[in-house]
Amino acid sequence: MSSIGLVGGTFDFFHIGHQKLINSCLNNCDILEIWISSDIITQRKDPRISSWKERCDLIKQNLSLEQSSRVTFHELMDDYGIALSHKNATKIFCTSETLSTCQIINQKRLERGLKPLSIFSVPHELSEDGLIISSSRIRNGEINSDGEVWISHKDLNSNFYLTKEVESMLKVPFGKLFEGPEDDHSIAITNVINFLEDFHSPIIGVGDVTVRALQNIGSKTSIGIIDEKTKRAKWDGYREINQSLYDNIIQCSNPPGMLTKSLFDSCKEAMNNWLERRQNTLILVDGEEDLAPLFLHILAPIKSAIIYGQPNKGVVLRITELDSKIRCQKILSLCDKRNN
Repeated sequence: MSSIGLVGGTFDFFHIGHQKLINSCLNNCDILEIWISSDIITQRKDPRISSWKERCDLIKQNLSLEQSSRVTFHELMDDYGIALSHKNATKIFCTSETLSTCQIINQKRLERGLKPLSIFSVPHELSEDGLIISSSRIRNGEINSDGEVWISHKDLNSNFYLTKEVESMLKVPFGKLFEGPEDDHSIAITNVINFLEDFHSPIIGVGDVTVRALQNIGSKTSIGIIDEKTKRAKWDGYREINQSLYDNIIQCSNPPGMLTKSLFDSCKEAMNNWLERRQNTLILVDGEEDLAPLFLHILAPIKSAIIYGQPNKGVVLRITELDSKIRCQKILSLCDKRNN
C-alpha cells in the first residue's frame, strides 16, 4: 500500500526552503497531499499574500514530472485541516515552527480513536545572511527567493557612481505615469492615491513637490525624501512641507550623479522605522534625492508604493515587486563602486 504524507502551509513566494521541504516529503512518502492555506486565512494574516491559485501554480512550476505525479493540492481552511480525521495518511511533515501543531493533531487523533501520524520535522534552509529563509522575510524585502540579500555585504560600504550604461537605463520612467498640470500637482497625486489599494504600504514620496503634494491632499507619507530643489533648482516651496508631521527627521549627503552610503543608511533607517515601529520619517538630502528609488526598491517591503515627479508630465508610481528589486539590483551592479 502506498504511504500518504501530509504537509500544510501558506507557501507564499515559493523559495528554496519550500523546495527543500517538499523534496524531503517526497523522499519519505509515496503520495503527498499539500494543504495550502485558503485566501480567507491569508488575507486576515497579510493582504499582500498571493491568491491560493497563484501559490499552487508556483509550487507546480517547481516540481519535476515525476514529483507532480505524486502530489495533490488541497485548500486548508483552519489550523488542522484533514489531518485530524484522515484515515489513510500515515505521515505528516513540518518545520520547527509547526512541530507543536503536529503534536496537537496527534493528540486529537488519539482522542478520536485514530493512529497518530509519524512526524517528520525538516530543518530550515538558511539564507546568505545566516538567518532562516521565510516568505515573510521575502515579503519584507530582506532577501530574494534563493535566500540572497539584495545588496552584498561588500557593497554596503560603497558609494555608487553612475556609468553611461546606467544613465541610459534611467532615462526611461520606471513605473506608471499619472498625468497632471504642472501648476497643480495635487490632481496627479490624488489620482495616484485613489489608484492604490489600502494594503499598499508604506507610501514613499521622493522629491519636494511630490512630498508637499501628498501632504496637501492629507495622505500620510511613510517616508518622504526632499532636497529643497525641483528640476535641480532651488525651490522655496519646500518650506511648506510640515516637518512636524514626521516622527523622525534624518539628514544625509548625496552629491549629483551618485548614490552614497549616507543615503543608503538613511533610507534603511527610515524603512526600519516604519517596519519595526510604524513611524514615518522625512529624509533631508544635502545634494540630490532623485536616484533614491534605486535604494528604496531594494530595501522596501513588497507592495510598497514609491511615488516621484515626472517634470512637465505628472507623477510616476511604481509598486515594489520582485521584478522592481531585480531591476534596481542590476542597475546598481552596473555602477562604478568605490569604498569610502
